[in-house]
This record gives sequence, structure tokens and C-alpha cells, in this order.
Amino acid sequence: MPGEPLAIHPLTFVRQSRGWGKAEFARLMQAHGKSLRIPLATNRTTVWKWEQGQEPDADAQRVIADLLRVPYERVQAEGWPRWLPVWEVTGLTAPWTETGTVEALADLVGSGRMDRRGFLTITGAALTGLAASWAEAPSAFASALSGDRVTDTMISTIEQRISTLRTLDDQLGGARLLEQARGDLALITGLLGAGRYSDDIHVRLYALAARVSHLAGWMAYDAGLRSAGQRYYVGALRSARTAGDDAFGAFILAEMGVHVSEAGRPTERVALISTAIDNAPRTLSPYTQSFLYLHRAEALSREGDQQRAGTALNHAASLWERKTVEDDPDWLDWFGEAQLKSTEGKVLLRSGQVERATSSLETSVKKAAPRDKAVRSSRLAEARLAGGDLDGALDAANYGAELLEDKVSSVRALDRLKEFSEQLQPHHAVPAVREFHERLQALPGVTG
Repeated sequence: MPGEPLAIHPLTFVRQSRGWGKAEFARLMQAHGKSLRIPLATNRTTVWKWEQGQEPDADAQRVIADLLRVPYERVQAEGWPRWLPVWEVTGLTAPWTETGTVEALADLVGSGRMDRRGFLTITGAALTGLAASWAEAPSAFASALSGDRVTDTMISTIEQRISTLRTLDDQLGGARLLEQARGDLALITGLLGAGRYSDDIHVRLYALAARVSHLAGWMAYDAGLRSAGQRYYVGALRSARTAGDDAFGAFILAEMGVHVSEAGRPTERVALISTAIDNAPRTLSPYTQSFLYLHRAEALSREGDQQRAGTALNHAASLWERKTVEDDPDWLDWFGEAQLKSTEGKVLLRSGQVERATSSLETSVKKAAPRDKAVRSSRLAEARLAGGDLDGALDAANYGAELLEDKVSSVRALDRLKEFSEQLQPHHAVPAVREFHERLQALPGVTG
């Protein structure tokens, strides 16, 4: 439901999905523990502590697992809280057929609003398995289902809606527009399930499903809903494969890597982008290849391999120089010098080349769309601070805050400004630093 509260911890989600309050769950734990001859003193406060980050002891985890019918081998293999049955992600288990794609999209339409801020559902073997199955799956089409005929005009109208939504996202940020993207996905999924259409429109419908699923995933990510964003990306990956659009599929895998690396799993990002590059069509334009190798550079840099990151960055820049306007796929028309300079700046900053990094990041912020200006201003502030320019760092950070005050809604941008503010601790006595902290605290969405 639109008004449903977001569950912050996976255990909270498990409880809420079963209708258990904290006190009721504690009583169930005690009773089930007694049946297993494991005495527990679990109470409401205990459950609250677990959901605030405290790890249950081994006996409590054994009781929880048995209560939820989770094999204890999984508990031992995955660790708390990864083993909790947060939800079944249909996109990971459905067959790579047209029916499986529709099933995954329908599941998204029904449950895509559920999320736990900051908690990634799909990691580890499940994530790498998804990438591998995408690479191996055939494009699949079936005969049109009975129902109303889907016309070319209808498809063109939806395509234009999605294009407009993408433009608005650049200007306003994803948080304000996510509901519209969800509505478009529901419309397209309904047409796929009940409409009649020609082979050409069939392909266009799945291509549209892939585009709007990605857009919804991107908007969810920008709004801080990481788990929901991942699930939309799975829907996009499946839809692209069903449409036979492996170039867009490679793009989705690259984007999924951003989620896992920012959750502290850079090695998984390296694996994802490697799968994307190795299985992308050989006909990819230099423009699209540049995008993929830019992601490879960022992935390797986050993993700490600065030498290979520099090689990938140079390759991305070389491919960029060979681009032509005719090569640009419509789903990558936002990719430009601003994105190239942003990644270049981040990689250079991690390798200790502060001056060059600052120059690249300044160009990136200058040429970016408003939402990206807000996101990247904190990285520019970080680079200037690393170079000893406190005033310049505050100028960049205040610019980002100004955008968030009245133009852009982006949890991602806000989170990055908060991360930067922590780096200002050694300068806490400087009046301008105190003023920035006060401004940051007054921004919408800041608590504590």
C-alpha cells in the first residue's frame, strides 16, 4: 500500500509481513524456544535491540530460524541478518522465458513499494547467479495473448511519457517522480498480460518494460530505497533479455553494480561489470563501450586496484574520443562529459591525485543536470578539502545544500552531504563550518 511504513531492518520486515508486533514475536520466541528445549528470556526490548543492529546470540538465532523454517545450514553459511527470509524475489527464481518475465513484472507491480532503507536484498551468490543466467538465457517470445489490440499510437504515447519522465528526473530528482514510473510499469505489464499486438509491438512493449523498470529502479535508488531499486533493475534485466536487447542488459548490470559497491561490496561490482562487458554484443558503439569501461574503472578503484582502474579509465576516455552522435542509444543519451569527468575525478581522488581530481570534478559539476549537481557537489567539496581549500570545500557543499533546499529532491545527494560534513570535524570551531552544519540540519529529510 502507498501508505505502508518502510521497514528499516530485515527482521522488522519479517515481523510486519507476518503481522507480529515486537511483544508478540518475543512471546513466540519464548514458546518456540521452550519446545526446542532452548530457554530464552526474549522480550519486546530484546527484539527492539535486534532491529537496531544488535546481533542475537546463537541460541536465539537457532530459535528464530526454526520458527521461520529456515535451514540452520543457511544460518551458519550466510550470517545475521542475511539469512532471514526477507522475501522471495520472483525475478531471481522465475524461468528466463516470456512467462517468467511477465511473472516478475507482475510481482514488481504488486510489491515494488516495499523496501528497507539501506538494506540490499540481492547480494553474493544470488547476484552473481543472476548475472550469469542473464548471459546464458535465450530471447523468448510467445504468441500474442487474447485481449485488446495494442496499437502503435498507444506504444508511441507511452514511449513519450517515459522520455519526459527521464527528463524531469534529471531536473527534480527521483523521489518526486517514482510513483509515476510505477504507474507506467503497471500499465505496460497489464498490456503484456492481456493485450493483442503485432510482433513489432510485442518487442517494443518488452523494451518499454525494460526502460521503465530501470527508470523506477534509478528513482528508487535516488530516493534512498535501495532494495526496491534492485528489484526494479531485475525486472529491467529480464525485460531487456526477453526483447533481445543485450546492450541494454549490459547497461543494467553495470548500474546494479553501483548499488552493491556503495553497500560495501566492491568485489561484486567488479564481477558484475566483467559479466556485462564479456557478454555484451560485439556491435556495441564506442560510446556505449566507454560507459561500460567507465563503470569498470570505478569498480576497480573502489576495490582498491588503482592501477587497473587507471587502465580502464584511459580506455573509457579513448573510446569516448571515437564516439559519434549516430552511435548514441536512446537510453544512454544522458551520458556525456559530465559523467566521464565525475568518474575520472573519483578515481583520481582515490589514487591521491588531488589537483587533477578537483579539476575533473569541477567540470563535472559545472556541466551536470541539477540533480547531479546536487549529488556531485559533495565529492567536489571532499576533493577541495583534501587539497587544503576549506573555503572552496564549503562553497561546493553549500551549493549542493542550496539545490536541495528548493530545486531538487534526492536522498542520495543529502546522504553524501552528510558524509562530507563528518570530514569537517577537525574544523568544527570555524564559524563557516558551524553555519554549514546548521544549514544541513535544516534540510528536508535530515533528522538527529
